[in-house]
Amino acid sequence: VGWLKTVDQYYYGSKTLIQKAGVQYILDSVIEALLRDPARKFIYVETAFFFKWWDEQTEELKEQVRELVNQGRLEFIGGAWSMNDEAATHYQSIIDQFTWGLRLLNDTFGECGRPRIGWQIDPFGHSREQASIFAQMGFDGYFFGRLDYEDKRQRLSKKNAEMIWKASENLADGDLFTGVLYNTYQPPPGFCFDILCSDEPFMDSPYSAENNVDAKVDKFLYYVQLQAKHYRTNNIVLTMGGDFTYMDANVYFKNLDKLIRYTNARQSNGSAVNVFYSTPSCYLKALHDADITWPTKSDDFFPYASDPHAFWTGYFTSRPTVKRFERVGNHFLQVCKQLTALAPSKEGHFGPHLNVLREAMGVMQHHDAVTGTEKQHVANDYSRMLHRAIEACGANTQIVLNQIVDPVQKKGYGKKQNHGVKRDFTF
Repeated sequence: VGWLKTVDQYYYGSKTLIQKAGVQYILDSVIEALLRDPARKFIYVETAFFFKWWDEQTEELKEQVRELVNQGRLEFIGGAWSMNDEAATHYQSIIDQFTWGLRLLNDTFGECGRPRIGWQIDPFGHSREQASIFAQMGFDGYFFGRLDYEDKRQRLSKKNAEMIWKASENLADGDLFTGVLYNTYQPPPGFCFDILCSDEPFMDSPYSAENNVDAKVDKFLYYVQLQAKHYRTNNIVLTMGGDFTYMDANVYFKNLDKLIRYTNARQSNGSAVNVFYSTPSCYLKALHDADITWPTKSDDFFPYASDPHAFWTGYFTSRPTVKRFERVGNHFLQVCKQLTALAPSKEGHFGPHLNVLREAMGVMQHHDAVTGTEKQHVANDYSRMLHRAIEACGANTQIVLNQIVDPVQKKGYGKKQNHGVKRDFTF
């Protein structure tokens, strides 16, 4: 949620000289494109940005979005506040940020908004514990994009890129279907139709000297057949997106519509390729229906190497003060949750103050936050955000401790032990 730019800079689309990216425009544009054509589908992962956008929408648009979710055309996957790292994080904070994101999705969209797929496409390696958490949360599957380049080469050559991850030696429900995406999370080469890309669009006028339909379809079919050789069923998934794509979703969807139409038209000439909009849940169902035996794995996907001599291990210890501050934030969140729950008298601001810290801690789990892989000004903003959240929740703890201690003082007990309580619990 923050990397080269801060969370708010990414959401609002500011600081374009650093990176052209504005999440609010992505959501505006995608929803409009989905409403325009019932065949189109889209998946969304990190709830931190989504609910920031949701709070700004009209009731009319919210109802339209709910209908898209009910139809399965807008599918939430993952569902946590952010796409967390899997090495520098603590399981308690991972579970907390999933709890918060999933709770809001359930409160907003009901059962149809419940994610059933883990989608960790960008973290720098993957832990068995993360898969175990997904399995225990009732997820049906788990997809990711990054693994050691030699491991990936080996798995693709032996058709082992999709497997059953035995994520726990002790838990009966610890097995989880896991899939490695073929091209990380990028579209096939030459088929990024986004305004951020430079690939050629479909030019399909029969009267145009620039007509490129046959050439584009030929190239696409070649890629599909190449990818299909590395997987075990007749179904493959093609990711059509990237970092902050779909700010002008009509451009992307319009060309995807043409890609689907012209590729499927080849079936009249004997092509066996059928292309359609789908989601990870639909793909996983197709794999389940294939009813085949999958290979298994029982250890981590660590360390991650993207190339020879390029091990992504420095982030295990980089920015140690950020890592320590994140742990302090988690400790205080647990204190604040428990004291808020135990408060003899509930104040109106207790809930909002607690949620501020929940959300700040959710942001801190991101794979470009606690890892330390963000730019310095972004790290500064993370620390600012967490500090203010701790202060906000500190107001809860001060009041609750006073409520608890005050009756004791009135009875004549513990008078000498009360001094300094506020300071101890406000950091």
